[in-house]
Amino acid sequence: MGAQWKQAGREAAALKKGQVVGKLVREIMVAAKLGGADPDLNARLAVAVDKAKKASVTKDTIERAIKKGTGQDAEAMTIEQVTYEGFGPHKVPVIVECQTDNRNRTAPDMRHLFGKGGQLGQPGSMNFFFDRWGVVEATHTDKARDPEGDAIEAGAQNVEPLEAEEIPEGAIGSRFLTDTKDLGAVTKWLKAAGWAIVASEMRFIAKTPVELGEADRKQVVDFLQSLDDHDDVSHVYAGLK
Repeated sequence: MGAQWKQAGREAAALKKGQVVGKLVREIMVAAKLGGADPDLNARLAVAVDKAKKASVTKDTIERAIKKGTGQDAEAMTIEQVTYEGFGPHKVPVIVECQTDNRNRTAPDMRHLFGKGGQLGQPGSMNFFFDRWGVVEATHTDKARDPEGDAIEAGAQNVEPLEAEEIPEGAIGSRFLTDTKDLGAVTKWLKAAGWAIVASEMRFIAKTPVELGEADRKQVVDFLQSLDDHDDVSHVYAGLK
């Protein structure tokens, strides 16, 4: 329920093209801009920095990205988050979040990509198909830990298990869904309770995902992959089972 669309092997494939590093740097800049330069006080930034380190992004690059995001760098550029909405093949609803320094470049690219396999809509046109939730993905080394109990204590609205491939060996993993206003507080509580935070962010969650046959599903996945491959795209959400 809480997971955004993910193409199998997408991160590994993107890394070969150097895309992951660029996207991680932009995420660090946006996170620092929105929540400040201290990862201890900015859960989104802490997660972005951790992912960057795992992708072998250098310390200097991370520090420069934080300074650019907070305006401390003389070469700071303006990165803004822009959302595009529409339908993919077979009327699958899609929302794309981009982080861009040039809307005049990104907007035509999105129109072109949607035009190849779907239909670009107006802002807010997909509100009927998605809810907006705060999502915290986390793992815990204590396999006897009670995620449901922790969800209640933390103030989360719901909890579900992470996919097996996202959980380190010997650990448990859960996805906690929160009201958007409670995301920071829930993340802070879980971290204090020993959960390792993998993601802490706002996401669009499909209300009623569409189920398709294998051939039709592949067509949609290929379309979603073409969106995700764009350098400015940070998240792709689809109402697809």
